[in-house]
Amino acid sequence: MTKRAIIVGAGAGGLSAAVDLATAGWKVDVFESNGEPGGKMHQRQVGDVGIDGGPTVFTMHWVFDELFKRAGAVFDDRVRLTESRRLARHAWTDGSHLDLFHDIDQSANAIADFSDEGNAQGYRRFCDDGELVHNLLRDNFMATSQPSPLRLGYRLLRDGGLKSLAVAPHQSLWSALGNYFSDPRLKQLYGRYATYVGSSPLSTPSTLMLIAHVERQGVWCVDGGMRALAHAIADLAMEHGAQFHYQSTVRKINCTNGRATGVTLASGETLAADAIIFNGDSAALSDGLLGDDVVKSTRTRKRRERGLSAITWCINANTSGFELDHHNVFFATNYEREFTTIFKSRSVCNEPTVYVCAQDRVNGKLSTEGKERLLLLINAPADGDHGAWTRSKLDQQRKNALDVLSRGGLKLAFSEADCVATCPDNWHQRFPGSGGSLYGAASHGMFSSFTRPSSASRVKGLYLAGGSAHPGPGVPMATLSGSIAAQRIQQDAA
Repeated sequence: MTKRAIIVGAGAGGLSAAVDLATAGWKVDVFESNGEPGGKMHQRQVGDVGIDGGPTVFTMHWVFDELFKRAGAVFDDRVRLTESRRLARHAWTDGSHLDLFHDIDQSANAIADFSDEGNAQGYRRFCDDGELVHNLLRDNFMATSQPSPLRLGYRLLRDGGLKSLAVAPHQSLWSALGNYFSDPRLKQLYGRYATYVGSSPLSTPSTLMLIAHVERQGVWCVDGGMRALAHAIADLAMEHGAQFHYQSTVRKINCTNGRATGVTLASGETLAADAIIFNGDSAALSDGLLGDDVVKSTRTRKRRERGLSAITWCINANTSGFELDHHNVFFATNYEREFTTIFKSRSVCNEPTVYVCAQDRVNGKLSTEGKERLLLLINAPADGDHGAWTRSKLDQQRKNALDVLSRGGLKLAFSEADCVATCPDNWHQRFPGSGGSLYGAASHGMFSSFTRPSSASRVKGLYLAGGSAHPGPGVPMATLSGSIAAQRIQQDAA
């Protein structure tokens, strides 16, 4: 008899789980409250153009290669990618600029010209250590069910010997960067990788240096934006029989004798299933937003444990003064203050770091004439359920962000009709229970990676996927989480 799985949410984790379960012969139904797949991979309509308003960086190509291969397809036949020759352009308000590349020698030469030879040598050591950490953790942690600290330690010693001592989570990333870089601008640049998992470099483990290695393995631009990636995975799942139900909200997960056995939709319809995957922020479960039956399925997340939120502006603008590439970062001077303001004062500093994704530029070439589509992002506390962001507050933050861009050399010209803002309040509404966090819990402290919920919740029959679950946030990691949950379901059903 065919077994049935219900997946709540069509984000990256829900999509990959749908592919793997449908390929394995399960009847799969995916319920999504929005009108299309993608979750955080979405576009905002700005005038007559769509602008990616969520994730913009495509890495870890192998995750998607393997997912499509398991389903009998070739990823590169379904999604058109262009590899970025530059990882990113970086600018500071003092007028300095630095481009980084996949090639270590090319980046080292750029750093020597930007700073000095000592920092260039430090960069080479940083690359070596980052690669070691990545290689040890990829198969032992990222792509597997969540191990205990002791089991992970055993695996690392088994596979890496004494070299595994380089995986030193007791040291913060910010502190560790001082071992490689004396130039504070380079500490800023590489400290920023902590924000990829919604965290502060002052508190996150040094093992996150592996993110820099992931980017050096390849960064690609997706034709059609990240939204196109979501649709390609959904199409693959449907080819294997998965059914998607859009604008269909699940109000409750039902249990019988302590086991999850089905869901109740907002329409009142009740559906039964052999397994349920929740692909939303796990805090929605512990907060009771999916019913009392599953409140104890995962640990409660305190407000101070939440990862970063963001204020974003999707803008159709004319640009001048700075030659953008697809990925660009503009730094102010005091990076430490930015994170103490967010995580301790629960506010946004007056000189924020600004990320700019120039979505019509690939390898520096602008594909349109006139206006171009931009996503501007600054970090913010995940307090979307604690007081509203007023228009005046948002306008002030935009002014602060534009000032950082201007001092870094970039000028923007746009009308109010060509600018759409999204703040923590909006993220919280879109992802209930999150408070606006885009990453689940912050990765602060040496054991933070082990506090994320695993694929199997505390309620039998209920499984978790998405950035708030193991192995963590980001599109590739959330995609892995869905595959891990699908594998666990099949093991439990065997």
